[in-house]
Amino acid sequence: MRKPAFLFALSLIGIAHCVIAQVSIIPRPAVVEQPKVAGQFVISAQTPLVLEGSGLENSASFLNDYLEQVYGFRLAVSSKPVRGGIHLNYERMDHPIAGAYLLQVKKDQLYIAGDNATGVFYGVQSLLQLLPVEKGASLKVPFVVIKDYPRFQYRGLHLDVGRHFFPVAFVKRYIDYIALHKMNVFHWHLTEDQGWRIEIKKYPKLTEVGGYRNGTIIGRYPGKGNDGERYGGFYTQAEVKEIVAYAARRYVEVIPEIEMPGHASAALTAYPALGCTGGPYKVQETWGVFNDVFCAGNDSVFNFLQDVLDEVMPLFPSKYVHIGGDECPKESWKHCAKCQQRIKAHGLKDEHELQSYFIQRMEKYINGKGKTIIGWDEILEGGLAPNALVMSWRGEKGGIEAAQQNHDVIMTPGSHVYLDHSQTKNEDSVTIGGYTTVQKTYSYEPVPAALTAAQAKHVLGAQGNVWTEYMKNTSKVEYMIFPRLSALSEVLWSPKALRSWPDFEKRLQVQFKRYGLWGANYSRAFFDLKASITPAKDGDGVMYILESTSPAGKIHYPPSVESSLLVPYTTPFHVRSNKRIGAVLLVDDKPVSSLWQTFIINKATGKAITVATPTAENRRGNGGNFGLVNGVRTEKGGIGSEEWLGWQGPDMEAVIDLGKAQSISSVDLHVLEQTASWVYLPQYAEVFTSADGKTWKSLGKGSDVVKEDNNAAVLTVPFSPTTARYVKVVAKNYGTIPAGQPGAGSAAWLFVDEIAVN
Repeated sequence: MRKPAFLFALSLIGIAHCVIAQVSIIPRPAVVEQPKVAGQFVISAQTPLVLEGSGLENSASFLNDYLEQVYGFRLAVSSKPVRGGIHLNYERMDHPIAGAYLLQVKKDQLYIAGDNATGVFYGVQSLLQLLPVEKGASLKVPFVVIKDYPRFQYRGLHLDVGRHFFPVAFVKRYIDYIALHKMNVFHWHLTEDQGWRIEIKKYPKLTEVGGYRNGTIIGRYPGKGNDGERYGGFYTQAEVKEIVAYAARRYVEVIPEIEMPGHASAALTAYPALGCTGGPYKVQETWGVFNDVFCAGNDSVFNFLQDVLDEVMPLFPSKYVHIGGDECPKESWKHCAKCQQRIKAHGLKDEHELQSYFIQRMEKYINGKGKTIIGWDEILEGGLAPNALVMSWRGEKGGIEAAQQNHDVIMTPGSHVYLDHSQTKNEDSVTIGGYTTVQKTYSYEPVPAALTAAQAKHVLGAQGNVWTEYMKNTSKVEYMIFPRLSALSEVLWSPKALRSWPDFEKRLQVQFKRYGLWGANYSRAFFDLKASITPAKDGDGVMYILESTSPAGKIHYPPSVESSLLVPYTTPFHVRSNKRIGAVLLVDDKPVSSLWQTFIINKATGKAITVATPTAENRRGNGGNFGLVNGVRTEKGGIGSEEWLGWQGPDMEAVIDLGKAQSISSVDLHVLEQTASWVYLPQYAEVFTSADGKTWKSLGKGSDVVKEDNNAAVLTVPFSPTTARYVKVVAKNYGTIPAGQPGAGSAAWLFVDEIAVN
């Protein structure tokens, strides 16, 4: 071991700024130093690879495999003292999280040392990013000293193989992507309503029956029919062991997820007695949330799940087992005599506490096996299991509550790190919706400001989630994770003080070339045309602003919808009347990106708006409250559109300041009805007016709607013409979802994306 050791200090961070343009590494290292005299160390097939300690074989093997696959040669590995070459070693580095490393590149030697084998491995990842991004080039590595360490201990990426199944070879490739970004957790979502994907020898029907469905919906939910094709697959226990061992050699921890008590259709189809009704059940062929859940009043269910976990847990060395716990409708339990008897016998208040009983009972068993459970933030409902770790996905609220209760948390809010969301407003294939750019992912801060310093220590890190309803093949998965995975890796690894979007943007240009070296598919939405809408300063309409990060791109637009002529875009559009605006990005006079936007302008468009009832944290819309008066109605429909603002349970109450007293005669709300996703039309909308914004007069209610083809609808409240400056609109939430419907007994969602005052 070489001495003296060095200590990491944030005071060294400032050194990095002078060389980042030359050293393009993602995630950004804590300290990068470059000597005044530039130089290069050259790697060739004759360069020795020297291991100066035991346990470094994984790093050497990964480096050699990469060199062979990308550049066509391997290095000779030696444990004997050799001058020159690439040396791997250990050094003490006082950092509390495993993975710190030192990388030194000099003329006669390239030296990588870590505080442990994991640190050496991460040093190798940085070396790989110092190599040329063109194949066939000589491998010249610039002189540099890098001192680096991770910020968070949990740096995760998830993959759902329940909706769509992926082969072992791709799962290994996926793990490589995790490792190449210095991330360290693979969350493997193995069971779902649409398929059970892991072999359980005691219950063979789980895969024989539950591993296959008889068809899949076509297109975006609710779909345009069913393809009628039998679909499925599963991993044998031998394959699971193979994948877990593969991940371990890359210092990636694999955490299995076995869903309970909801998302159980596949398991119930295989073993109907585990449900409240006894069936018949089916492996689901569409997406959404289903009432088919494990019976919480039946002891045989717990015996079954314990048997399953007895086979699952030995396959995974991780101390964690993810048990889901999310989106569990209570309808079956409400009508099940056994479940109601369980509630009575244990003095539980309701079905939410019954779910807490279910989770706590399973936690006790899992704890007895030396493991800790992770659950989605719904496990907070009815009381949190004593030792549970919470994965906060419905915004940050669940994570904040758990940390305040001194539970460890992993932040994974849909707003920033759900990598199944669209990356562009003009996707050429179906996605679940939403709109999460690489910039938005990069902007995420995992430690909520609401936490004290002591509570913040419970935030172990964050995770990107990849739900695969609309990812039928591996190429689509790669397209959806890149480049957002690179952005997330920097959020989780690099010191917060070093985070800089302009700097990351420069390094991302090189990373795109690296994806090409890997043979990975990736989204080019980063270069797309991007649009934003802001209020017009004169209070008349809105400003429509276009931009692109493409250095060679030039934005043009047609003067009218019918025109084939394109003129250069120079200033934002001031939109004062109904209009459809198109634009195209040209690179070398060839179109590479385009968009169209329809505006429906009314007296509320662009005006100041306040919303008295805050939206759900994960349903704030792309433009926040202003999205209700930005002149845009979603055209795609479906819950995924970034235009929707959503309230689960509360009514919507919004006040619009028209700027001056005006004559008005009706108000329109653009709303959504998608009951399978718990989204219902409002019972009614009521309109009030005021001259001063304090004293209100009701103009009446309305509930009549005109439905559109995309599940959206327009609800109109007409009234006698009146003059007012302030308009208050209250949309009455549907309330509790009725029996027999998905989510029965839960609070309904209300979705609104535009309010028009006419």
